[in-house]
Amino acid sequence: MITLKRAYEKAAPEDGTRFLVERLWPRGVRKTELRLDAWLKDVAPSATLRRWFSHDPEKWPEFQRRYFAELERHPESWTPIRDASLHGPVTLIYSSHDTEHNNAVALKEYLQSHMTNKRGTLHA
Repeated sequence: MITLKRAYEKAAPEDGTRFLVERLWPRGVRKTELRLDAWLKDVAPSATLRRWFSHDPEKWPEFQRRYFAELERHPESWTPIRDASLHGPVTLIYSSHDTEHNNAVALKEYLQSHMTNKRGTLHA
C-alpha cells in the first residue's frame, strides 16, 4: 500500500516506510523534525520539468506524460519504493500545497500502474 502525506503533517506509525520524493527540501522544515527513511531526490521530476510545470493544473496531463517518461528511463530511482512496498506500507512525502497536482500524486499513479501480481507488489 502506498499513501501520500505532506511534509508538514505529523508522522504516524501506520505510515510505514517514509520517503521524501522531492528534489528540494521542504521549506520551513528542519531536517531533524521530519522522520524519513530516505530522501529520494532522483525520483523527483527533473529541475527542467519542475520549472516547466510550475504547479499549473492545466499542464497536469502533459506533466504526467513527461514525468512518467523520466521514470521509465530511470527505474533505479523508484526501486527503493518498490522494494519497501514488498515489506509493508509506504508513504511518499511531498511539500506541495496542491494535494491533487504534484509529483507524489503522479509517482503513486505510476507505481500503481506497475503493480501486477495478486499480492499488489511492484515489479521493475
